Amino acid sequence: MNPSFPAAPFVERAGEPTEANIRELVYGFYDRVRADPLLGPVFDATLAGRWEDHLPKMCTFWGSLVLGAKQYRGNVQQAHEPLEGVEPQHFSRWLYLFLDTVESRYQPAAAVRFMEPALRIAQSLQLSRFGWDYKIPEEQQALLERVAPKRRPPGDEHAGGALAATRPPGEPFPARIVGQAKDD
Repeated sequence: MNPSFPAAPFVERAGEPTEANIRELVYGFYDRVRADPLLGPVFDATLAGRWEDHLPKMCTFWGSLVLGAKQYRGNVQQAHEPLEGVEPQHFSRWLYLFLDTVESRYQPAAAVRFMEPALRIAQSLQLSRFGWDYKIPEEQQALLERVAPKRRPPGDEHAGGALAATRPPGEPFPARIVGQAKDD
């Protein structure tokens, strides 16, 4: 996938998340969001004049998820409901920018601690907004295939197998949808 935006700036990649480097991640990521021609207008329409309040909340949110700080007291679904004009391509771009920023700032084992929650959150927000039969855009599918581990068909025990995992209708993401019945 060739992103249509500049790569994240080079910084020394951290081996472990800390409050300080989470703050740097959040502020660096939202600098990229604000400069992005697709995402910037959507975020500015909602956060114009309130970025100084929003960014510390995002630091607390990611610190709670990644460090287990348990300080964030908000409802992610509710906070994103009033956003007008959000389409599938906005989720794809947000994910790509976020994961690219995380990859540029953390070593792989630490980066996964951000990527897995980001993918779950995006999944939840997209299904809530677009419905259970929502089919994610091709560019986002490619991103998810690159980041998320592939599932093997039942009975495929070959560790290095190149078989592509198939996903049943209604389960477009690599993680099992919470509340969905197990396969028979």
